[in-house]
Amino acid sequence: MAEDTIAAITTVLGPSSVGAIRISGPNSALIADRVFYYKGKTSLKDRPTHTITYGKIIDQKGQMVDEALALTMWAPRSFTGEDVVELQCHGGMVVLRKALEMVLEAGARLAEPGEFSKRAFLNGKLDLSQAEAIMDIINAKTETGVRAAANNLQGSIAVSVKEMRRKVVEIIAYLEADIDFPEEDFDRIADAQLERGIADIEGMIDQMLQTYESGRIIREGLKTALVGKPNVGKSSLLNALLKEKRAIVTDIPGTTRDLIEEYYNLGGIPLVLMDTAGIRETEDLIEKLGVEKTQEAIEKADLIIYVMDISEGVTADDLEFIRRFPQEKMLLVMNKVDLMKADKSEKEIRSRLTGFRVVLISAKEGTGLKELKEGISSIFFGQGLEITDKPFLSNARQKEALTKARKAVRSARRGVEQGMPSDFISIDLKQAWLSLGEVTGETLGEDIIEQIFTRFCLGK
Repeated sequence: MAEDTIAAITTVLGPSSVGAIRISGPNSALIADRVFYYKGKTSLKDRPTHTITYGKIIDQKGQMVDEALALTMWAPRSFTGEDVVELQCHGGMVVLRKALEMVLEAGARLAEPGEFSKRAFLNGKLDLSQAEAIMDIINAKTETGVRAAANNLQGSIAVSVKEMRRKVVEIIAYLEADIDFPEEDFDRIADAQLERGIADIEGMIDQMLQTYESGRIIREGLKTALVGKPNVGKSSLLNALLKEKRAIVTDIPGTTRDLIEEYYNLGGIPLVLMDTAGIRETEDLIEKLGVEKTQEAIEKADLIIYVMDISEGVTADDLEFIRRFPQEKMLLVMNKVDLMKADKSEKEIRSRLTGFRVVLISAKEGTGLKELKEGISSIFFGQGLEITDKPFLSNARQKEALTKARKAVRSARRGVEQGMPSDFISIDLKQAWLSLGEVTGETLGEDIIEQIFTRFCLGK
């Protein structure tokens, strides 16, 4: 348990009905007593845990700063596992800052970013994957993201990792017994059984690693580049999806010079729509820079929506471009169906694009947008990205730890296949055990843990 007491504003600064100041640590009640007064006052420490007390915040001159509620939560039954008092005031910036200033003058220290969550972790209230899930919930852009993060907050990652670590320890115990007591008569694990056990652990790690891309997309959004030649309707499509005039639309080719990014919630799938400059040879310096940014966006994209003008048909340049990328990463959009020439048939156009997903739309008229959304959804869920109660890796740190664990497990399995001594195999498995512990924070160094929590917002 920490020896000092910390405090911070835990709600967004700005006009609102309620604002909160959290005080956590051994002197929470004592510090709150110095600023919070209520009828029949004794010490807040005498109030039962998880109760609400109405009172007033009074400064040293005896003047009332605000009416407030004090929520008391005593250790270990609090978020941080420490004594916690939360003062709920009105949500104005001036009153909240004044109340916080008084709390700090009364003996609290201003909390560092993520310090409340860090204390919850250090006091065993959360593991590291659960702490990271809190930030995922705060930053979630769709209900799907909230669901995935909430599953992790319930400890789904920790449960799976702990099961893997248990299996690893079980095998290590057999190996260590074989090393320490070679002459003793006990049931030794056969090589085939040993190899199966290690392979099972490797399979569990692989299964969890496969969730990383899903978790990344749910957390960050499906990076979707709207690409095509100038004046095919990329910006019109962006505006049609967002239902607002976000991008400038004219009949002049090359209007879009810079990259425009917007979030779009597609049935729970967070899309990062990137409207790009038209791809063409140009001598215009600014437009050239725009085309370079387009190339960068294409490289980063999870999905490329290549837009073509159906009235012009499919050109050789179009075919050259779309064949440079995997078909599963491409969705072809034939825009301006309202201008389609009589001599152009949908069948003829699709025949030139065999193997690709093709959607016909009119961004101007709003037709075909439903089919476009269904096409994007089929790509997303076609990769097995359906949200269930299983854990989803949500960041690169977790992936890196599991990748190291898998490498160590594979090395142990190869050691068994090659008839290596038990102590060599045990070394690899111990490394796997340590790497798995990094996911939940059980085997991470204090300096790395410090870095992780500094990424959290102030007051969390």
